[in-house]
Amino acid sequence: MKQTTNAIVMIRPVAFRMNEQTAVNNYYQKVLDGLLPSTVNAKAQQEFDAFVEKLRGVGVDVTVVDDNLETDTPDSIFPNNWVSFHENGDVALYPMFAENRRQERREDILDTLEEKGFEIANIMDYTSAEEDGIFLEGTGSLLLDRANGKAYCALSPRADEELFIEFCEDFDYAPVIFEAFQTVDGERKLIYHTNVMMCLGETFAVICADSIDDKKERKMVLDNLKEDKKEIILITEDQVNNFAGNMLEVRGANDKRYIVMSASAHQSLTPKQIAQLENHAEILSSSLDTIEACGGGSARCMMAEVFLPRS
Repeated sequence: MKQTTNAIVMIRPVAFRMNEQTAVNNYYQKVLDGLLPSTVNAKAQQEFDAFVEKLRGVGVDVTVVDDNLETDTPDSIFPNNWVSFHENGDVALYPMFAENRRQERREDILDTLEEKGFEIANIMDYTSAEEDGIFLEGTGSLLLDRANGKAYCALSPRADEELFIEFCEDFDYAPVIFEAFQTVDGERKLIYHTNVMMCLGETFAVICADSIDDKKERKMVLDNLKEDKKEIILITEDQVNNFAGNMLEVRGANDKRYIVMSASAHQSLTPKQIAQLENHAEILSSSLDTIEACGGGSARCMMAEVFLPRS
């Protein structure tokens, strides 16, 4: 199984704004005072277009789909939370915490991929769990080490343990389960998505180990990464707040590997961390300030990786 892919899906926003329904447990979201919604969306579109251009510029195969105005989906720019695509042709659809995010799941996006020659064999649909108030938000909640058959999950209101284990059984992953915290107004609160504090590359892992308060759990997670011979690059909670955990390794032209992140994530890294990362792949960063502030997500959340077979 490959850990990285050359193909990704991205959703261009049409009505991007801070989503009041996700702000209840995504403590990274901010209100941008004094900006009209249309201005926020226009800025987000500019950041999105520049980001896509950079990815395509190095040979990443980006499928861009426009969001539509009929649905009120302010977070549609983060498709990795509702869908994941797998090498055996499986597509997984996930239950979402915020009601207005559930409309992001669109069959026509799957049709678009099939038109491009990707083969979808089977759809694993976990969305009925929403009726029971149970959520698992795609590769935001679960980090897949596809090559080593492990899935990492920081439990939260958006990542249910039982459903995560069910996913692991269905897709044949060994579950690595823990809790990760951030300090909010002096209190330790659960981090809403695993991919905010951790990134898995082919040969490296970026992780804020300090966010795993339980020492045994922290050791267990780090031992799993070491076992798979990944170089561990530690980041701080302050760097997590700058989205340094929200990176993704992708492949460009000639299978060259890139570590994709936002400009704020890149700027928060130390020269030593940058050197460690550059031992593995070239860094590609793009300014996503508006998207990060209003959406509380960053570069990794914007890219749904496509591992489907091609005809």
